Amino acid sequence: MSAPLLPRRRAARLAAVQALYQVELGGQPPEKVVREFRAHRLARLLEPFMPEARSPRVDRDWFQELVEGAWRRRQELDALIAGALAADWSLERCGYLLRACLRAGAYELLARPEVPTGVVIDEYIEIAKLFFSGDEPGFVNAVLDRIARRVRVREETR
Repeated sequence: MSAPLLPRRRAARLAAVQALYQVELGGQPPEKVVREFRAHRLARLLEPFMPEARSPRVDRDWFQELVEGAWRRRQELDALIAGALAADWSLERCGYLLRACLRAGAYELLARPEVPTGVVIDEYIEIAKLFFSGDEPGFVNAVLDRIARRVRVREETR
């Protein structure tokens, strides 16, 4: 059975979430984790989700920018994320993996205005669905939507 086609940028986003998780959990510098992913992990990106799947092509530059940019700007991103959470939630309560997803999405909303807001939010919802089976994809949607309303001017629909 062949794997569904995973667009290059979605593959980069998926890898970036995994790498950001590893950076925070393992305390390794993001540049080291990026090198490790480029050398070994990108070739087996879908293995944890679909062991029989062929690895997708990954936009390696996009992957690197997301990891290094999100980690470099994590204090700014964490403040944005914390400000978008409900009053009874904290960033720490989100856990490593959910934080990685939110940081990558928030970074992209903040640093890559040429990518439409809807695309960014939809991509990270889909990635959250790979990792979580509960309410987390909806949580990602709500938080990134609140962040987008703060950091982006309203995009006109065509």
